[in-house]
Amino acid sequence: MDSTICSWLALLPQEEGMRPHRIETLAWPEVGEAARAEDGILILPIGATEQHGPHLPINTDTCIASAVCDYASACTGAWVAPAMSYTVSAGHTGKWPGTFSLTHKTFIQALEQWTAWAVHMGWTRVLWVNSHFGNDASLRVALDRVRLRHLDALQIGLVDTFHLSPAIWEYFKSDAEDLHANRAETDLMLFLTPESVDMGKVEDDPDRTEGTVFSYPVAQTSLNGVTGKPSLGTSERGRELFAEMGQALAAKIETAKSEKPPLPAAQWQGVTTPLS
Repeated sequence: MDSTICSWLALLPQEEGMRPHRIETLAWPEVGEAARAEDGILILPIGATEQHGPHLPINTDTCIASAVCDYASACTGAWVAPAMSYTVSAGHTGKWPGTFSLTHKTFIQALEQWTAWAVHMGWTRVLWVNSHFGNDASLRVALDRVRLRHLDALQIGLVDTFHLSPAIWEYFKSDAEDLHANRAETDLMLFLTPESVDMGKVEDDPDRTEGTVFSYPVAQTSLNGVTGKPSLGTSERGRELFAEMGQALAAKIETAKSEKPPLPAAQWQGVTTPLS
């Protein structure tokens, strides 16, 4: 079991079998059985590979997304797919080494293709769980395209780890509205993978976007890739925040297991759109 899981395993009720359910550990017959289960749901963690200031690793977003999904999986039995770690990070520009970005179009197509394979193997409920702010626009376009293309076969949803509850979001933006590598993300990484965080290199940098009209890439708003006050980060707060996030996602998954479209199938089956 990897160190990221070990760090939060003690947060779970000590019940038999409470471990993450990762489809990457299964052989193909078992994947098919999982997809066909009546309450089967597949979770896709979506992160990024990008600079996170001088103190956090470039896998920060992917680490957070994967860990929160694993926690919720252990609580609910939902299956977790391998994370998407190369996404849309172009807004960080090439100013700081460590950022690898897809284009918006490529990322959208990757999500469409990944989901098409999931539907083909029998999954009827899929939830994308995102931990990177820069993915928002592309994810919403992809979600709209996927839900229309697979209208008769799939229920698809999107949640952000930082928006899992109003309280979680308020804490995330408490030190910066246009946050990045800030207190909340540092809290989480100090708890999840403390060996990857170098608090000796922490440099706070303020949010310079308040009151702005135009949209700016990070190179025009931050001196060091940080926006916020990571110097305030603590492992203790990271433990509390992670538990809140994992439990909130688990609650959404439990609802999603049995959720049906608001209208009966007779009202919408066979409906299509020319753009799907």
